[in-house]
Amino acid sequence: MGVPEKTLITGEEILEYIPQRPPVVMVDTFYGIDERGCARSGLTVTADNLFVADGVLDECGIVEHIAQSAALRAGYMNRTMGRRVQLGYIGAVNDLKVHFLPPVSSRLVTQNMVEQTVMNVTLLSARTECDGKPVAECRMKIYLEE
Repeated sequence: MGVPEKTLITGEEILEYIPQRPPVVMVDTFYGIDERGCARSGLTVTADNLFVADGVLDECGIVEHIAQSAALRAGYMNRTMGRRVQLGYIGAVNDLKVHFLPPVSSRLVTQNMVEQTVMNVTLLSARTECDGKPVAECRMKIYLEE
């Protein structure tokens, strides 16, 4: 996957597309959605991140990053259609595989693909990489409030 060349949204502007607020913001870049519908987002792991312990991002931080990547995708879609950003909740995490815990200063890139949406529930698959190496993958069920 690697780091995409094109960046659509970064910095403080990210906050316009997600419901989370500091210090629990786990995405810092949105690269966009490709022609297949695959969204890509990123995060640089910093030492002051709430989910960093002993110099690495823990499993909870990886899952939260994936969930916020999904929220960023949904927020981007809503904003482009003139709608508000919705609050979302993780309904389930399935088939989670964590390959390694990325150290501080790592650049994570996560891709997520919607597999199915029924009413307010979205099932997606996600994969997170660091320097082209798999960090984690999972399937996630997200519930979005109306």
